[in-house]
Amino acid sequence: MIVQRVVLNSRPGKNGNPVAENFRMEEVCLPDNINEGQVQVRTLYLSVDPYMRCRMNEDTGTDYITPWQLSQVVDGGGIGIIEESKHTNLTKGDFVTSFYWPWQTKVILDGNNLEKVDPQLVNGHLSYFLGAIGMPGLTSLIGIQEKGHITAGSKKTMVVSGAAGACGSVAGQIGHLLGCSRVVGICGTHEKCVLLTSELGFDAAINYKKENVAEQLRESCPAGVDVYFDNVGGNISDTVISQMNENSHIILCGQISQYNKDVPYPPPLSPAIEAIQKERNITRERFLVLNYKDKFEPGILQLSQWFKEGKLKIKETVINGLENMGAAFQSMMTGGNIGKQIVCISEEISL
Repeated sequence: MIVQRVVLNSRPGKNGNPVAENFRMEEVCLPDNINEGQVQVRTLYLSVDPYMRCRMNEDTGTDYITPWQLSQVVDGGGIGIIEESKHTNLTKGDFVTSFYWPWQTKVILDGNNLEKVDPQLVNGHLSYFLGAIGMPGLTSLIGIQEKGHITAGSKKTMVVSGAAGACGSVAGQIGHLLGCSRVVGICGTHEKCVLLTSELGFDAAINYKKENVAEQLRESCPAGVDVYFDNVGGNISDTVISQMNENSHIILCGQISQYNKDVPYPPPLSPAIEAIQKERNITRERFLVLNYKDKFEPGILQLSQWFKEGKLKIKETVINGLENMGAAFQSMMTGGNIGKQIVCISEEISL
């Protein structure tokens, strides 16, 4: 059987901006037979995420993420339906997901590396397992629980950068649900600002491309900032940190403004900002969601419950077609998405 796949065509360079042309489509032949323990799956949805930028480098700079190889199939978060199974716990028609799903229309995988998902948890919106009720949602929830130190009724103010993205759009809502009295988002367009305040429950939103962030923060956070959910790093984070209170907390989710630069993760703060951090005893610890696997199952159930109760609103930007993976990745890295960036490969969920 001939199937289509996406391979890494070229690397952008450690200090370069990724473009759609870094990826290319090709056809490959899928074996006719599968072995014991394997399944053949049809890909339904694939995820593009900021962390993938470091996988485009020869060296990812981390020990837990491997680089993509030139002319080899690219992989990432994916979800699909089983068409044939020789695995004891998986049957035809099951929906499965993996963090290392090949960017391919159909694929043969080891069933032990797949996780079965229940469509009822997402009311049938299977792509949500790649976003708010998947790894980005867990990153937001567990990050706030473990590093935010928020308690109900504590009247804390939380600021979220990259607030209209996959993690940020969920994190702001979770901040309110766990007890923050005020949540302020920072993002890059007027449309995103309106969405945050009108639909997602943010108390205020700041457009960093058009407004003076320091001034707007002082106005939006009169009592200072107690918790900062940081998705971006760079100048925006320096501005937020300078307005943080004593004994406050930074949740280091991502540093997208630094991903096209050859700097360590997390990037060091400038001496002036580091002095503020130490003087005010602001915690800024690296957070890696993969260290909290024991919290994944209860976390997914909590996110699903909030979603079903209407307390968690889910936003996603969907592009159709495997041929558009590169374009979707480039768009996501430059803020073209609202909520989770998803690529729909096949919508046909019946066999």
